[in-house]
Amino acid sequence: MANTQTYGFPIYAADWIAEDTVRSKIDKENSEDCIEPSASRSCIALAGGGGEGRSGIPNVIVICRVDLETNSLLEQPVGRVVVSGLPYRMAVHPREGGLICALPESCNYLLIRRRFDWENIMRPREGEELEEVINELEDVGQQLALEFNQEGSLLATGGEDGTLRIFEWPSMITILNESKAHGEVKNLTFSESGKFLVSLGGPLCRVWDVNASTAVASLSKEKDEMFASCRFSVDNSGDEVLYIAAKTERGGSIITWDTTSWKRKQSKLLKNYSITAFNVSPDGKFLAFGTLEGDVLIISSTKMKTHQFVKKAHLGLVTALTFSPDSRCLVSVSFDSRAKLTVIEKNQNPETNGINWLVVFLLFVLLVVVLYYFLMVNGIIAS
Repeated sequence: MANTQTYGFPIYAADWIAEDTVRSKIDKENSEDCIEPSASRSCIALAGGGGEGRSGIPNVIVICRVDLETNSLLEQPVGRVVVSGLPYRMAVHPREGGLICALPESCNYLLIRRRFDWENIMRPREGEELEEVINELEDVGQQLALEFNQEGSLLATGGEDGTLRIFEWPSMITILNESKAHGEVKNLTFSESGKFLVSLGGPLCRVWDVNASTAVASLSKEKDEMFASCRFSVDNSGDEVLYIAAKTERGGSIITWDTTSWKRKQSKLLKNYSITAFNVSPDGKFLAFGTLEGDVLIISSTKMKTHQFVKKAHLGLVTALTFSPDSRCLVSVSFDSRAKLTVIEKNQNPETNGINWLVVFLLFVLLVVVLYYFLMVNGIIAS
C-alpha cells in the first residue's frame, strides 16, 4: 500500500463517497473474500480515460479504497465500469447511492448525463446496462459543471453554451433554466445553507437565490484577474464565506467574499502558482490548490499562510482535488493517471518546519555579540 497509486488512465474527476452509501457493498464483498470489515476504510470515485481516439485507454469510473489507518490508497479498485464516453465531469450524490457523469457522444460531441448506482459498479452483472440516461439532460450540449447541494435535493448543471440549470432531485423538476447566464459556465457551488448558488463563467461570477430562481448579485474581477473556481465554506465564527480562486499575471489569487453584502473581504496572492484545481476542506480550515506544474499547496483559511506544500505531487497539471469528509486528508489527481493521498499535518508550516528562523538568526547574532564582548573583556582578543 502507498499514498500514491497509478490507475492506468488520465483522471479528470475525483470525489469521496459517503461511507454509509457504499459500506454495505464493500462489507458484503469482504465477507465473501474472507476479509475482515474495517471501519478505517473509506472510498473515492475516480473518472477519466483516453477520450474518443484510438489510444487503447478505456473511459472508466473506478471505486478505490482508502485505508485511513495506514494513510494509503489501495492499488486494486473495488469497482470498475467502462463507459461509452469520456467522463469529463462528475458529481457524487452526498447521501444516496450513485453519481452523475458528463459524457461526450462520439458521433456528435454532445454530452449526455448518466446516472450510476453503487450496486451496479461494485458488482456489475454480465450484459447489464449500467448507464441510465437522464432525459432532461439529453442533447443539451457540453456540460462543464455538475453540482449537488449538501442535502442532495438539488442538482445544478452548467453548459459550455452558457446555460445554467437547477433541478429538484431526483424528480428532475426544473427550478431554473437560464440560457444566457454566462458565455460559458465553468464552475458551480451551492452555499452551506442551500439558499444560494454561485455560477462562475465569462465574464462574471453570479450569485443566484435558489428559492426565487433569480440572480441577486454579480461579482466582478479586477485588473488582470481571471476567475477559475469557486467554493462556499464557513469561517470560525460560523458565518458563510465564498472563496474564488483566480489566475493573474503574477500567479494565483484567492479572494474572500462577504455573503451578505457580496463585497470583497480580502485577497491573497499566491505568487508564481498557476492554479488548475481548487477545493476547501469540509471543516473550513484549509484551502487546497493544484498547479500547472503538478504541485499541491494547502493553506490555512484563517491566516492565509502556507500549511503544506507538496512539490511535484504529479508529473503534470493537477485536474482535481477532494478532501475527505473528516478533513484529515486530501486526494489529488492528474492527467498522469495517478491519485495521491496527502495527510493534513497538524500545526505544521513547511516553510519553517515549526521554527521561526528569523528569531533563531537574531539569537545567533546576539550570542556572537555577547561572546565577542566576553573575550574582549578578558583580554583574549584585542579591542
